[in-house]
Amino acid sequence: MAAAIAARLKNLRVTVIDPRQPPIDKPCGEGLLPEAVAALRSLGVEIDSSVAAPFAGFRFSDEHSSASARIPRGKAFGLRRTALHQLLIDRATELGVSLLWGSRLSSFDSHNVAVDGHLFPCKWIVGADGQNSNVRQSARLGSARYRPSRFGFRLHYAVAPWTDLVEVHWGKKSQMIVTPTAANEICISLFSYDSHLRMGRALDQFPEVARRLGAACPVSTEVGAITSLGRARAVARGNVALVGDASCMVDAVSGQGLSLAFQQALHLAEALAREDLALYESAHRRLTQNAMRMTRLLLLMNASPVLRRKVLRLFASRPAFFAKMISIHTGSSESDALDAAQIVNLGWRVLFA
Repeated sequence: MAAAIAARLKNLRVTVIDPRQPPIDKPCGEGLLPEAVAALRSLGVEIDSSVAAPFAGFRFSDEHSSASARIPRGKAFGLRRTALHQLLIDRATELGVSLLWGSRLSSFDSHNVAVDGHLFPCKWIVGADGQNSNVRQSARLGSARYRPSRFGFRLHYAVAPWTDLVEVHWGKKSQMIVTPTAANEICISLFSYDSHLRMGRALDQFPEVARRLGAACPVSTEVGAITSLGRARAVARGNVALVGDASCMVDAVSGQGLSLAFQQALHLAEALAREDLALYESAHRRLTQNAMRMTRLLLLMNASPVLRRKVLRLFASRPAFFAKMISIHTGSSESDALDAAQIVNLGWRVLFA
C-alpha cells in the first residue's frame, strides 16, 4: 500500500493486486519508529495521538539489569496493524489507486501481467508480497538469504500501558516486547526458536510482565509468523523491483520492518519516476545496512546469555552510551550509523563489562 501511494504521488497509474481482503492483518510488534512516522507523513498519512498510542523510548532488561533511553528526536507510536492498513487504504483510494482485492497474479512478462485470466499492460512491476515473494521468484531475483528463522507470536491485552517506553525483556533464548497500542491496550510480542512456545507458558519466564498484566484479559486472538534476518540477492531486474519483506527482512525484535518498508517505498517511487531502478538499488543498500547491523547485535544478545548480561550491564552502567545506541537504532539523525569501528569499540566495552 505504501509503494502504491508513493508511486501515485509521482503521477504514475497504479494497480494493487492482492488475493486477500482488507483490512489485512499480519503478526507484528505494531511499533512505528520516528522514521516510519516521517515516511508516512510524506505519503500523506498522519499518525498522531488521536489514532495511535505514543511512546517515548525503550527499556531493555533481563533478570539482572535494566537500561532505559528516550528517543532524542521525532515521534514514535504503537498502532494496531489493521488500523494502519485501513489508513493506507483510505489514502490510496483518495489518490485514485486501483485496488483489486481478492485477485491473484498468475504470471507476468516485460509488458503485461496476468490477473485471474485477464491481461493488464504495465510498465513496472513491484513485488511487495512478503518474505516468500512469488514476484521475486518469477523475476529470477534469487532466493533470499536468511539466517535460521524464529517464531513470533502476538497478543493484545486490555490494560493501560504502565510506562511510556517500549519494553524489551530477555528470557531464556526468547524475547518479549511490550508496546502500547491504545490508552487501554498493549501489544505483547514473543520471539523464540521454539515453535511450540505460546504466550501463556512464556509468561512464566517473564515474571515482571506477568505481574503487570495481573488479571488482564486478552482482547485478540494469538497469531504467529516466522521472522528472519536476510535479504534478496538483488532488489531490481529489468522492470521489476522488490520492496518490504520481499526485498529484505529484519528479525522482528529490531522493530524496524515497517520503517524500512515505508522508506523503501518512497525511494522506489522516485526511481520509477526517473525510470532508473539503479537509484533504488543504491538507496536500498544504504537503508538496510544499519538495520542489519543493529539486528545482528540484538540476535547475538539472544544467542548468548553471558554476552547478553554483559551488554545489558554495560548499557545500565553507561546510560549515555545506551542512549547513543537507541539514537542510532531509531534513525534520529541521518548522520547516525553503526560503523565497523563502533562495533569493535562496543565489543571491547562488553568484554570488560
